[in-house]
Amino acid sequence: MGEGGFDHAGVHLPTGLVYVAHTANDAIDVLDPEAGRYTGSVGGLRAVAGALVTDSQVFTSNRGENSVAVFAPGAEREGRTPASLRKLAVGVRPNGLAYAPSQHRLLAAHVGDPAIPGSCTVSVIDVAAWAPIAELPMPGRTRWTVFDPVTERFFVNIAAPACIVVIGARGGLAIERAIEMPSAGPHGLDLDVARRRLYCACDGGTVFALDADSGAIVADAPLAGPPDVIFVDEALARLYVAVGTPGVLEVFDTAPLRKRATIDTAPGAHTFAFDAKRHLVTVFLPDSHRAAVYRAQ
Repeated sequence: MGEGGFDHAGVHLPTGLVYVAHTANDAIDVLDPEAGRYTGSVGGLRAVAGALVTDSQVFTSNRGENSVAVFAPGAEREGRTPASLRKLAVGVRPNGLAYAPSQHRLLAAHVGDPAIPGSCTVSVIDVAAWAPIAELPMPGRTRWTVFDPVTERFFVNIAAPACIVVIGARGGLAIERAIEMPSAGPHGLDLDVARRRLYCACDGGTVFALDADSGAIVADAPLAGPPDVIFVDEALARLYVAVGTPGVLEVFDTAPLRKRATIDTAPGAHTFAFDAKRHLVTVFLPDSHRAAVYRAQ
């Protein structure tokens, strides 16, 4: 077991299986939350940081080797490094991932290296050809990213200067604008597509709701500490925010934005997976290398 714990995770909605970046093991671990069991791993992913799951693909960002990878759900049954796995070199220390299905384009956001000027960038990849399309410079270190299927735009959080960069997913893939944020360190990011609300949780200890079309801040709420991963439950109008210190999962109603509950998890539990079909929240506990599963009601 190496250092690094767990990082981002995604859910394969047809099966409910959770694919989580187990950075400490250079692997994607696969869990069945409803059955309460570990089902397999895909290895050979150095310092894997991100996992993004669609019905037919699992994408990963691999900070330790400056690559992204793709494999089919179920490939964990082939062994720790399945023959079906493909990799592609990208920028410096990729982390956040977002996918535009209508264009078959994957965006990988790179946190960069302070010793390498200009290394905070995003790569856009043609998934069908498995080839890079573009690399765009960012104004600072990236955090997470999401895709808006209504406007066909990517949103990318930037730690400093504190802002959300908006990138069109079609055509020339240019930066359209940057939305300034009034709190330090935009970190977790997710989108309520139906209600047109973009949620941004900042290291400064505040979560913001923005109008996804205008970028205007419409509400905010305090957090128990610096956040990391967030997810929106559109059907239940909830927002879940992981706070690693002190180790809680904060639950908010979104219409309007107000805190509903604070659930004790464990120190360092900064990441989780959300199953929108089954309303399951799987929180990863780095000290015990376990996961806690909650059902939203």
